[in-house]
Amino acid sequence: MARRSGALSRIWPPVAVFVLTAVALEIYVRAAHVPKFLLAPPSAVGRALLDDRAELAASTLTTAEAACIGFAASTVVGLVAAVALGSSRLVRRAFYPYTLFFQTIPIVAIAPMLVIWFDAGLASVAITAFIVSVFPVIAATLAGLLGTDPALSDLFTLYRAGYWSRLWKLKLPSALPDILTGLRVAAGLAVIGTVVGEFLVGLLGSGAGLGVKIVSAKKYGRIDEMLAAVLLASLLGLALFGAVNLAGHLMLRRWHASERE
Repeated sequence: MARRSGALSRIWPPVAVFVLTAVALEIYVRAAHVPKFLLAPPSAVGRALLDDRAELAASTLTTAEAACIGFAASTVVGLVAAVALGSSRLVRRAFYPYTLFFQTIPIVAIAPMLVIWFDAGLASVAITAFIVSVFPVIAATLAGLLGTDPALSDLFTLYRAGYWSRLWKLKLPSALPDILTGLRVAAGLAVIGTVVGEFLVGLLGSGAGLGVKIVSAKKYGRIDEMLAAVLLASLLGLALFGAVNLAGHLMLRRWHASERE
């Protein structure tokens, strides 16, 4: 009973804010007579979610697949790259500037090339999600690896621990909170990258996903349908973020202060 009460206490504040915001927006749109082609009231968005639920569900699943592939790739590549960069100061000086390249790439500019190289489909969209989301994983993991407690590091040196023993038993466990922080950021960025990739695919008149749905709805002036797709994309990013949060809670709750509550 106490656990259920605690869960409700976490859920109701954001739900209350969402409901109040929706009600306020509904009142404003109707009272100000905002044209439908500029902004749809929340009630119209809700009707669009119900009327087009089958098509929107299929688009959400397509976007989720590409986002999860891109996020999984950024997790694996980011962790491996961070471990490699943390192994040597020379390696960091030589290669870390190139990891910044992924952060500074104007993804809208490079997305057309990805479509040319990998066709207008799942591969190009997933790669877009990967490019957008990989740098936070690298940066956060590297910061965690380099921030290992010097006293514990000296203790491992005293016992003549090898590189792999030091990595698996000291550096990665101590860097885990930082890794999870990077993954939380990457989770949201993966969805953003996916939708951006789908925008271009939609402009080419092919493909599927919420980004394509947004482009199509904009073309036909369906602002309600467009906002419904945006809402589902936001919920998808929230779900991926929540999955990372749950994994972090399960891994850290027994020993890290941030997850004890």
